[in-house]
Amino acid sequence: MFVFRLDTHSGVPPYLQLVQQVRQAVLLGFLQPGDRLPLIREVVEDLAINPNTVAKAYRQMELENLVIGRPGQGTFVNDQQSAAMSASTYTSLGRGLATWLRRAYAAGLDEQAVNALFTSVHQQTRDSVRQQTRDEDVA
Repeated sequence: MFVFRLDTHSGVPPYLQLVQQVRQAVLLGFLQPGDRLPLIREVVEDLAINPNTVAKAYRQMELENLVIGRPGQGTFVNDQQSAAMSASTYTSLGRGLATWLRRAYAAGLDEQAVNALFTSVHQQTRDSVRQQTRDEDVA
């Protein structure tokens, strides 16, 4: 069963953390279409947070069509979700990223510097890929 966690130091509201965790779990294939999320009361007990916070997260996920609530049964990952990353792709990319992180920490970067570098390179690469895609569409 899927287990939520909260980072009280992230500055991200708890309900958004829950939504982000489900989004990521679906994208990475940890949650599959039809998988049931924990009941609201289970999340409240596990995380010691307000039931309204969890309900807000579940409503947000339903609005995004990420999950679907079935009265009396629970909340399930929507069958309409796009295909998740394959396990082999996830494993390969995860290993590459772990190698990169080890090199970054060995070079003396702290967590803040690693995050800043990753974010910067991510944005540059994303913009470059988008521009390349646009150029190919025009050609």
